[in-house]
Amino acid sequence: MIHREDRDSVAVLRLEHGKANALDAELVTALADEIDAIRSAGTPSAVVITGSGSIFSAGVDLFRFLESGEEYLDRFFQALIHCFHRLFVFPRPLVAAVNGHAIAGGAVFAAAADYRIMSDGRGRIGMPELGVGIPFPVMAIEILRFAASTQHLQELVYLGRSYTAEEAFRVGLIDEIAKPDALLERALEVAGNLGAMPAARFGLTKLQLRAPSLDQVERQAPRMDPEVLSGWKAPETHAAIRAYVEETLQSRPTNR
Repeated sequence: MIHREDRDSVAVLRLEHGKANALDAELVTALADEIDAIRSAGTPSAVVITGSGSIFSAGVDLFRFLESGEEYLDRFFQALIHCFHRLFVFPRPLVAAVNGHAIAGGAVFAAAADYRIMSDGRGRIGMPELGVGIPFPVMAIEILRFAASTQHLQELVYLGRSYTAEEAFRVGLIDEIAKPDALLERALEVAGNLGAMPAARFGLTKLQLRAPSLDQVERQAPRMDPEVLSGWKAPETHAAIRAYVEETLQSRPTNR
C-alpha cells in the first residue's frame, strides 16, 4: 500500500494501491501513519512522495464512496482530513514527485508538499470535486489556498479543470517540470538539498509560513466540516457521483 525505500538521507514513499492509487480509508491512514513514524524517529531528513506506474493518485475511490455506507464515509472523512493535516504540518522537507495523474485528493497530496515536481507527459492534475458535487473539507481548501497562485485559485476550484504540467506550473500547483526518467532523481536532489538545512530552523520556518492556513482551519473546520460531511452523504451528491462514474470512469482503471 505504501512502499518505503530509504535513499541516503531521504525516504521515498511510493503509493502502491491498485492501478489508480485511489484514496480510501486504509490508504490515507497508512500514509499518515508512515509520515508520523518518520517524524517520531527523527530520520531521515526529508521525504519524497510519489505514485506508481503512470498515476500519482486518481483521487477518492468513488466506487467505495458510493457502496460502503455512512459509517465508512464518517471514518474516511476523518482519516482523509487527518492525512492532509499530517502531510501539511510534517516539519521536515516533503517533496512531491508527481509521476502522472494527480486528481482531487491526489492533487491535495501534492499541494501539501514543500516542493512539487511533475513529470512532463500525459498526466493531468486538478480538482474536479465541485463539478461532481462533492464539497471540500476546510483542510483541503486551505492547502490549495496556500499552494496555488491566488489569482488562479477560483479557476482551480470552481471550474474543475485538469491541467497539463505546463498549465499546472502556470497556476502555481507545481514548482518544476521534469522528464519522466529524471523525475525521481530530481526529487531526491531537491529533498536532499532541503534536508541539509538545519532541521529545527527549517521546521520553524515551515510552521511560520503555514501558520495562517492552520489558524484558518482551526477557526473554520468545526463550523464548516459537519456541513461538508452532510454534503458527502446527501442523496443528490451520490446521484451526481453515479452519473459522473457512468460517464467518465467505467472504462478507466480502478483499485478493483
